[in-house]
Amino acid sequence: MRDILSNEHNVQGIERIGSVAGGALMITKGLRKGGFLGLVQIAMGGFAVARGVRGQCAAKTWFQEHRSEYLRLREGIEHDAAELTRLKASADAATRGVTVTGKDPL
Repeated sequence: MRDILSNEHNVQGIERIGSVAGGALMITKGLRKGGFLGLVQIAMGGFAVARGVRGQCAAKTWFQEHRSEYLRLREGIEHDAAELTRLKASADAATRGVTVTGKDPL
């Protein structure tokens, strides 16, 4: 498993530029706003700028590493949903034309 804090660049190109520009904008807006919410906005902007400058995002690394597990689980759920659809169709076909009277046979 790769180290989440490795020096590998996983943020590149437009995404990297957008992180720096968006983070700088958030810092500016946070400074103007002031107070607790402004401080939160400054911190978020700082994280975005750092992400863009370093070219590395720990959250993105984590999601990339766990994507194959997500895809495997999704495939299993889709397979099970298709099986349930087939079972329902089979049950509908088996009970078609059957009338329930509510009386037990003797």
